[in-house]
Amino acid sequence: MQAIVHNIRSVYNVASIFRTADGLGVEELILSGYTPEPVDRFGRHRDRFSKVSLGAEETVTWQSVDDIYIKIKELQDSGVAVLACEPTDEAIDYRAYKSEKEVCLVFGSEPDGLPPEMMAKCDAVIKIPMQGEKSSFNVSVAFGIISANYSL
Repeated sequence: MQAIVHNIRSVYNVASIFRTADGLGVEELILSGYTPEPVDRFGRHRDRFSKVSLGAEETVTWQSVDDIYIKIKELQDSGVAVLACEPTDEAIDYRAYKSEKEVCLVFGSEPDGLPPEMMAKCDAVIKIPMQGEKSSFNVSVAFGIISANYSL
């Protein structure tokens, strides 16, 4: 399983996603938009990142891409089902979506979610059904819940 992490501003959330990806055996993380990388623009390791990830950026394969739409198309062309993870009314319960294909999950910005045009490019939109009054989980928590379903 692969995952795209798009426009997530928080270094802490991205580092937490790396740590969870390591624990779940996620094959690769694809960073896009303004998502912070484990290293800064000068190639220096981010101390705050490593502290939260516990060094998972060294064990999880990752890449940064400039054009996420090209990457989504490449994944689909190679036979991967690309699933947007977004709590919309039309989204399918993540536990109910079944795929015979390898899966790439797409997670986006906490305040804004994934852009509608990006969701439209994906094969399906999935969500975690919420039981309480809040409409969503923290992105790193949602990553763990949904990724565990597709990676184990």
